Amino acid sequence: MAYAWFGLLKKILLIDDDRDLAMITRDMLQSYHYQTSVVMDCDSAYQLLENETFHLLILDINLPDGTGFEVCRELRRVSRVPIIFASARTSEDDKITGLNLGGDDYLAKPYSLKELLARVNALIRRTYGEEQGAVYEFDNIRVDGSLRQVQVGGENVHLSLKEFDVLLYLCAHRGKAVTKEELLHEVWGAFSEAEIATVAVHIRWLREKLERDPAHPALIKTVWGVGYLLEG
Repeated sequence: MAYAWFGLLKKILLIDDDRDLAMITRDMLQSYHYQTSVVMDCDSAYQLLENETFHLLILDINLPDGTGFEVCRELRRVSRVPIIFASARTSEDDKITGLNLGGDDYLAKPYSLKELLARVNALIRRTYGEEQGAVYEFDNIRVDGSLRQVQVGGENVHLSLKEFDVLLYLCAHRGKAVTKEELLHEVWGAFSEAEIATVAVHIRWLREKLERDPAHPALIKTVWGVGYLLEG
């Protein structure tokens, strides 16, 4: 079955008050071996999240006792679990708000089940793929994909979810020039509306945290006309 291995033992929480759509979506995801739970309000989501661990959330915005924005904000205080917003609210402001709060993707309702599955697969792959368990060491830097931890000179350095994903992708392709378009596709997703300039911004932030002299990077180098290369 296509994509089935992505969903092996992976647990998804779907938070949506549209019962019919939620049940159809749950059945589709379970047919691809994603263990899927459904709740229809914020309180039920908080209660379930207190007792269970999920690998990904699909989150509506308009909920009977609050908003998906509030759920995302609370989660991001304690967790980096991947979040896909799925909502009938499709204004640019809503999308920007959801992504700025820590959402990883934003899908407009009514959505195609195939498109939702593709986005779930891509986000699961980026977050939990085989390269996620690797450990990379170069210069005075250690990147642990399993722990999602970065150390510089033995000291932990905090990276955002996307900063870490960009770094991990560069590590997996160390010594090879990676295009900006490739990074955008692999880290933000094939359907992401993020601009190509977003990649350059995250590269700058990584350099500020990892390079001895960010203005003259020795590790994450620019390959003019192509993209970036992690020295290795």
